[in-house]
Amino acid sequence: MLFITFEGPEGSGKTTQIDKLKSYLKSKGFSVVKTREPGGSYIAEKIRRILLSNKNINLSPKAELLLYLASRAQHIQDIIKPALKRGAIVLCDRFSDSTMAYQGYGRGISKSLINKINKFVTNGVKPDLTIYLDIDIKSGLKRAKALKGKKDRLEKESIVFHNIVRRGFLKIAKAEPQRVKIIKGTKSIDKIHREIKEYIDKLLEKVKC
Repeated sequence: MLFITFEGPEGSGKTTQIDKLKSYLKSKGFSVVKTREPGGSYIAEKIRRILLSNKNINLSPKAELLLYLASRAQHIQDIIKPALKRGAIVLCDRFSDSTMAYQGYGRGISKSLINKINKFVTNGVKPDLTIYLDIDIKSGLKRAKALKGKKDRLEKESIVFHNIVRRGFLKIAKAEPQRVKIIKGTKSIDKIHREIKEYIDKLLEKVKC
């Protein structure tokens, strides 16, 4: 039915807002599937462990990109497409925009190449709406560490890298304002949730029409 993605720097509060939105939509009678990238399905979760493990600090940017896209291909086949086909609303923590922000802007890999391979992988599956939660990098990384207790491979990247990624996200959002909605992640959890609900309700009205 609808494919909604959440994007943002590390520690931006995506998971909290996805959980709140899932509860809201279920209370309105919708079937909701919550998922994430990398991961979301059995094989994709195995790839996630490779990507985020601190044991793999020497993973090359090209290998990293291809692993993310392999994970996405499996995730779409196993989870996203079947859920959309049966009329569910899919809420996904990260999707293609993260690949462009992290591997395109952050790693400096050709953006046109990423777009080309991603189109092959997604095969027409695109978000109907993307919520981008923006937060300054130092605050976000501090939040992420407090929640998990330790940093994963990507979280251990430099502040410079994460700032480049953040700027990449903002460029993506500004290029597609109809799809990507920017919300300040420093607002209270309830205020952010209210803003998200407004965007969701408008989208649901369009679907009814």
